[in-house]
Amino acid sequence: MTEVVRTSAPAVQIIRSLWNTYKALDAADFNSEEDEEELALRRQLCMNLNETLGTTQLLLNFQSGRPVLILRPPLDLVNFPHPRWPIECEVIRDVIQHIEWEPPDPEPFYEPSGQKEAPIPAGEGGKVVYSTDSATNSLYFTCSGVWGSRGSLKSTTSLAKTSDATLEFESRFESGNLQKAVQVGAYDYELTLRTDLYTKKHTQWFYFRVRNMKAGVTYRFTIINLMKRSSLYSQGMRPLLYSERAAESNGVGWQRAGFNIRYYRNCSQNTKESNDAATNLYSLTWTLQFPYDSDTCYLAHCYPYTYSRLQRYLKQISSNPAVASYCNVWILCHSLAGNAVYVITITSGGTSGVDVRNRKAVVVTARVHPGETNGSWMMEGFLDFLLGDSDDAQVLRDNFVFKIVPMLNPDGVVVGNYRCSLAGRDLNRNYKTVLKDSFPCVWHTRNMVERLMAETEVVLYCDFHGHNRKNNVFMYGCNSRGKGSIKLQERVFPLMMSKNASNKFSFKSCKFRVQKSKEGTGRIVMWRLGIKNSYTMEATFGGSTLDDRRGTHFTTGDLKSMGFYFCDTLLDFCDPDQTKVANCLTEVSAMLRKQIRKKMSKDLVTNNNVSMSDLETSTSGSNSSDSDGLPVHLLHQQRSPEKTPLKKKKKKLRTRRERKRFQPEPVRSNTETKESGLSHENIEEERHQEKPAGGQSRKWQLNGVMRKSETSSPASHAGDASQVPLWRGCKPIQEESQERLCPSCMHKLKHPCPSTDYSASPPSDDVMERRQVRYSAPFLTLSVLPPCPLNLMQHKRYWYPSSLSSHRGCSGSSACLASLEEFCFTSSYNYSVMKRFCALLGLSPYLMTPCRLPPSAFIRMTPAIAPTAPTSRSSRRQVFRNRNLLWVSNNLSSKGFSTSVTDMTKTAERSRDRKDSSEG
Repeated sequence: MTEVVRTSAPAVQIIRSLWNTYKALDAADFNSEEDEEELALRRQLCMNLNETLGTTQLLLNFQSGRPVLILRPPLDLVNFPHPRWPIECEVIRDVIQHIEWEPPDPEPFYEPSGQKEAPIPAGEGGKVVYSTDSATNSLYFTCSGVWGSRGSLKSTTSLAKTSDATLEFESRFESGNLQKAVQVGAYDYELTLRTDLYTKKHTQWFYFRVRNMKAGVTYRFTIINLMKRSSLYSQGMRPLLYSERAAESNGVGWQRAGFNIRYYRNCSQNTKESNDAATNLYSLTWTLQFPYDSDTCYLAHCYPYTYSRLQRYLKQISSNPAVASYCNVWILCHSLAGNAVYVITITSGGTSGVDVRNRKAVVVTARVHPGETNGSWMMEGFLDFLLGDSDDAQVLRDNFVFKIVPMLNPDGVVVGNYRCSLAGRDLNRNYKTVLKDSFPCVWHTRNMVERLMAETEVVLYCDFHGHNRKNNVFMYGCNSRGKGSIKLQERVFPLMMSKNASNKFSFKSCKFRVQKSKEGTGRIVMWRLGIKNSYTMEATFGGSTLDDRRGTHFTTGDLKSMGFYFCDTLLDFCDPDQTKVANCLTEVSAMLRKQIRKKMSKDLVTNNNVSMSDLETSTSGSNSSDSDGLPVHLLHQQRSPEKTPLKKKKKKLRTRRERKRFQPEPVRSNTETKESGLSHENIEEERHQEKPAGGQSRKWQLNGVMRKSETSSPASHAGDASQVPLWRGCKPIQEESQERLCPSCMHKLKHPCPSTDYSASPPSDDVMERRQVRYSAPFLTLSVLPPCPLNLMQHKRYWYPSSLSSHRGCSGSSACLASLEEFCFTSSYNYSVMKRFCALLGLSPYLMTPCRLPPSAFIRMTPAIAPTAPTSRSSRRQVFRNRNLLWVSNNLSSKGFSTSVTDMTKTAERSRDRKDSSEG
């Protein structure tokens, strides 16, 4: 019986809607440069499909301008499809493969014959013979296709007519990098490299094709936009040349070529325009003679190793039944462009599952930086050894579980980047990321290691890299935090490597610093996860300066041999007989003592507890600080279609106090509107803007409404006005230019302080009316000039303890202090302003804070009322409420009170009655 699978109606509608939306995009313009909004909409189509259908098993692919729904292949089903490119990239469909070849003798470094003058740049002159800018027009990655752009290939030589003697350039193939070529002479060409996609940085890797040459003619090539201030080209390194005719006829592959090599800073650059070091450009120039006429040749920075070559290698070992018994190739994840990130598990099949689980693990990765192709050659040598038939390989497979990720950044390898992925960021600075969708390769690698560590012990982690400024092979590690011999344990493995590969590996170049700028690297992240032996193995782009290989270039065979030596060293390092490890620890300790004596220029008796940070230089090989941060497509998130914001659920108010806080108060609103002259809408708007954030503000309950104080910002200069919050409706008293006297005792003030009017008589009715308005309205800021004290509002005199009546500024009454203290309660004062004021008065500022006042200091305001009952039985606080006052007493001793609260209230009422009768 045949089962019919029915698609639900909502799913059909969604797919149909996506198809209609896609058709709305003008398909006729796909051959031209596409708008950013259209590209972002295509990316949004894929995202909406996964989110709406609630599955990630359906993928929306674009073929010949039409969206096609496909099923995501399972991870354990290994397939090797064609590489996927960003749709902005134009790709030629030529199959490019190179043969492997080892020169009979090591190729020596170039020795300059003398100081050569740098060629003068042509500037705007010259004839453009090759230009491709389509891949650099987009700001961020949107989607990908198998052959990149769906349109027909554009001509790269249409800008000018080319003669028969002009070279033909091409780089629109896998790992190729050349943006523009300008002919500035008959046989002289200026070349411009393309930066890493969606960035403006990282130009070092080059790989391009040249045709239509003449044999015996000296050509000059000058790359004019390199960004590293130093290079191995200044130390004798030569570029690489590959001739197809030489490979077919003589079996000769990549070989070093070039003369008159010079690496220099561009002299025409105006360095005064910017202090940014990244704006400094450098040039590499060299001359070259091609061996054959009308040949097809390739020039490269290092031996290319493409993603397609890795796929062919993995397909070969997967199809071998003998290797398949102990080697498993599967897909770890997919990159942003959809290229598979492969992971290889190598271990012998044990007699039982427990035997396999008890084995220790080793994790090795490579090619996180796509332009460092020497890392892939070392990785291939490492795999060849482990998958071989030797006894040492069998011992390793029987005792370890190897987790190997041979290419961490397939997207960057495909498009010809030097350092970054399609996110526009350096993956080796984002191992701590939580952005799984933006950095899937390193996120899944770290997750794999964490799961592996939960099952067994990871003995060693190593990431294979390339280095552009130093010769030889060396390692970067992490200083351990232990004591004694444990502290030097991380140096044992590199020292053993230098003994096994003495003519290629340099222990003196190894560094073990843990720098803050490298916290996101794989080496440090794995070390912080708990892997003590965490390394980065760096192989030079140049050659060796050691022993019998001194002054010669590395070949692909030399790089692959470092993978062999790595396995051999692992056997020595994990040998049950730890004699070699103990000897290496002793040797490392002796070398450190020697370095300390040399650095401090005197004999010191030291132990292993010495800090080694001062003995090593920085481990910085390339500066990727400009590649830190969010992925570029998230930085341009505002260009993509926005989603409909979700409605926020209202929070349920459980208590009466919470419900009262949001109840409307028409009386309060009418008063504010009448006194301030503002509309109700303006008041609500200002009230919303003035509401402070967090719980750092003090609250008063005035007229049954909670109000929050607003903290004023201090003035940045002495002459600037500082903001002091007062109540709306108050008019500040004008400063008087009279003689500065104390308002209470009429004594001259010793400090330079302008006088302020303090009225000792009872306030009049208009003052009382203003005072009521003052306390029932929102805040209003008043600008005053420091260090002058604040012009306070008109206050009543009140009693103050005699113990605080004497101070440096005044020799008489304490009315100044009383007025100052009343200001603390009647307004939301700024503590910094009060601190300056107290300094002028010669008092300690803590005496002026409300929480530090003496319990006997009672602030009397009009009208006074009797105390209410305590708010809580558990609390010993008594609250005296008034429309104009919130005063809290903590039931402390009230010694020094001349009258009680009730007496003061009765006195105030009798004085008010006498005043009313006299006026009547």
